[in-house]
Amino acid sequence: MKKIILPALAVLTLSACEDPLNREGVGFTGIDGEPRTISEVKGAAAFLPDATNVPAELAELPTVQVTSDKVEADKLAGVAIDNAGRTSANAVQLSGADTDMYLSTVSVNGTLYGVLRTVNNSTRVDNSVGEIFGSETERFTGCLPAGNVYGKGSSSRSSGFAIPLNCS
Repeated sequence: MKKIILPALAVLTLSACEDPLNREGVGFTGIDGEPRTISEVKGAAAFLPDATNVPAELAELPTVQVTSDKVEADKLAGVAIDNAGRTSANAVQLSGADTDMYLSTVSVNGTLYGVLRTVNNSTRVDNSVGEIFGSETERFTGCLPAGNVYGKGSSSRSSGFAIPLNCS
């Protein structure tokens, strides 16, 4: 009988310290000192860079509106590439291994294009970048691709890529 009463008395005594219906607890502070907040120090465990959501950044930028007398899809894409943003003020800057690229949206004759381009026409990147841009269009722009990727340049290197978008 003493074996049952002594543990029961200990449990009742300890539970009397707190309201049994109050389940708030003392809070979780993390394992091994994990931070509970975001750090502003680059390289820290809880560092979160300012620009982490490319589609959200792209949505904040205005779409460039252009009209053209051209009607072929590849020519319209070329117009979109020529008029796309080239600075961080009018495009989302994407840092690459070799060169920085700029992502923006351009509406040519009412057709919306997602455009990925270099800072100028003399800087060229491999056309495999355009293939990747085409396959990852939704991830970069938040819109579905509505056609093929068009490049501006040679058969191996281009200064920009455009793809029609379906954002509805």
